[in-house]
Amino acid sequence: MKTKYTYLVFALILAAVLLLSNSVYFRLDLTEDSRYTLSETSENIIAKATEPLVVDVFLEGNVPDAFQKLQIETRQLLEEYASENPNIKFAFIDPVPEGAQVEQVAQDFNNRGMRPQQVQLRDNGKVSQEFIFPWAIASYQGKTVTVPLLKKTLGASPDEFVSRSVQNLEYAFSGAFFKLLNPKSKRIAVLKGNDELQDRYIADIFRTLRESYYIAPFPLDSVNVKADTVMTALSKFDLVVAAKPTRAFTDVEKYALDQYIINGGKSLFLIDQVAMETDSLYKRNGMALATARNLNLNDFFFNFGLRVNPVLVEDLYAAPLVLASGEGSESQYTQLPWFFYPLVTPQENHPINTNIDNPVAFEYVNQIDLLDNGLDKTVLLQSSQLSKVDGIPLPITLESITTEPTPERYAAGPQNLAVLVEGQFTSTFKNRILPIENSNIPFRESATKPNAMLVIADGDFIKNDLDQNGRPLELGFDKFSFKEYGNKEFLLNAVNYLLDDSGLINIRSKTIVLPALDIMKTSNERSTWQALTIGLPLGILLIFGLLYTLLRKRKYRA
Repeated sequence: MKTKYTYLVFALILAAVLLLSNSVYFRLDLTEDSRYTLSETSENIIAKATEPLVVDVFLEGNVPDAFQKLQIETRQLLEEYASENPNIKFAFIDPVPEGAQVEQVAQDFNNRGMRPQQVQLRDNGKVSQEFIFPWAIASYQGKTVTVPLLKKTLGASPDEFVSRSVQNLEYAFSGAFFKLLNPKSKRIAVLKGNDELQDRYIADIFRTLRESYYIAPFPLDSVNVKADTVMTALSKFDLVVAAKPTRAFTDVEKYALDQYIINGGKSLFLIDQVAMETDSLYKRNGMALATARNLNLNDFFFNFGLRVNPVLVEDLYAAPLVLASGEGSESQYTQLPWFFYPLVTPQENHPINTNIDNPVAFEYVNQIDLLDNGLDKTVLLQSSQLSKVDGIPLPITLESITTEPTPERYAAGPQNLAVLVEGQFTSTFKNRILPIENSNIPFRESATKPNAMLVIADGDFIKNDLDQNGRPLELGFDKFSFKEYGNKEFLLNAVNYLLDDSGLINIRSKTIVLPALDIMKTSNERSTWQALTIGLPLGILLIFGLLYTLLRKRKYRA
């Protein structure tokens, strides 16, 4: 009778636990870096999904061992999204179905803008090449966006790829969900009229930005004819981008920009104060003269606490220049560091700089002085300690690339190359005669709320290469050296920071550290660890079985 009551109580307790588990559900994240806890920004973004938001992840099937961590972490992150909003649905799909050719699938992915990655794997001394497809597609109400899952880093091993990629997963997915769930609202004006870069050289960055923002060219030079009309139209934009202007701004154009900024408009200036192009070296038998370029913006930037100096910064940490020798089939290509192409690894001192894995590349960059005027200035990009500042005019020859540098000459220390200015701005034209007469738009001497401006002392920082057919390549990809740089990621972060009102940029500050195996140690001690992980459990089980058998024999003998 007592046994029956015991079983009954046990059954009731079990039923109560099952009922409670159905009504009360919670998840605990006990990891040190809170990798499985969504940020408040992510929760706010996906809360807007009132219909199924479907995510297809192409990390199924023959996934190399080194990338299974990425697969696992992606699945666990999507489970967190789904637990927060049941409308988030996801599936893992094998990108190479049975019978399909990997090369053809890779071409199909590439045609859809999802470039597959060919990775080199080492296993027990053997080297192999594998294709992986680290992409996802998110769909909502007939609209789709692609989600890159892998962040490539120059010189990184597969384990380092994965670790950096996992750190970026929440930002990648939340950014994609934000594009799907939020209609475009912010507007970006690409300034025209001062001989800026042609559209094909800035196509890639604005093609990406167009997914989140409205993009439109803006003829600023029209303000010289129809001042009020143009200034009113300019005020409708949230951000202006000046991509390497090479013709001087008139005072009227400068006044229009000044009043736009004072009235709350954000700005991104990519400025070259020195006229110098590598193409000039090739066209003029390896010799060219770098000269100063007058943009009539010195007083404009001075007012905001900056001085972009007409000098060139050289750095011993530099991107390569590819030189060809020989002719026809006997041509040989050599990569040598070109000190006028500084490479900068961003210091993570600001959300714009956070988690940019590849260094950013400059071409004939100028130097920026900071002036004390009460505004907050954050130096985002600096050259290395081994830098040199050249005055202008400066003769430059390709022959110098083969000359061994003298370290003593490269001791100028870090030079400011990109600066963010924030605060309560005051007009450049305060206490000055205004260049516009009889305007119906009132002049404002100072801003009523804080604003932000980013100045990069290199107009080519935003420039993408072209392929053989004249089509834009991805910004940051060097078609000659086949290296990838972080320019695009930096600029996307910068625009996101200047325009973002959702807090999405702060997700990038989340740091996740995955423990990685020591490849050499695991290879040398493979037999030992196999014995411990396979042999030891079997040995323990064998000992337990023997003891259990002996105890049973002793019990029943008695």
